[in-house]
Amino acid sequence: LCALMSVLSGVPIRQGLAITGSVNQHREAQAIGGVNEKIEGFYDVCCAKGLTGDQGVLIPTSNAKHLMLRPDVVEAVERGKFAVYTYDNVDQAITLLTGVSAGEPGMGGRYPPDTVNFLVDKRLHELSDLMLSFAEKSSNGDNDNK
Repeated sequence: LCALMSVLSGVPIRQGLAITGSVNQHREAQAIGGVNEKIEGFYDVCCAKGLTGDQGVLIPTSNAKHLMLRPDVVEAVERGKFAVYTYDNVDQAITLLTGVSAGEPGMGGRYPPDTVNFLVDKRLHELSDLMLSFAEKSSNGDNDNK
């Protein structure tokens, strides 16, 4: 979902971060299994490529109480060489992944400009308008397939 939001908004995801978890229909993060192994696996990949201090993993907040990470991972987190972030919902995740605010809907359900959700909403409206325009041309017989 975050990758799709990134593509639609044009806001890139920070490539040093990995995310795990699932999201329900209300955009809320849900706990997942194997969280320790997932974090440690990504940490090992980062070590092989070289720790920069910009790498880390996002996990559902509900998984934080289950963390039992290897001592080397804990030490890297304590030294600021690797991070473990938690998120409760898609908006928190996309903000962490992009460094751009997701944005909260205001009056009338509109998002503030320069937020990820505003840009996604804008692009979805553009695609909808394009589809309607195409459908209108097709129903008028103005297609290029003649």
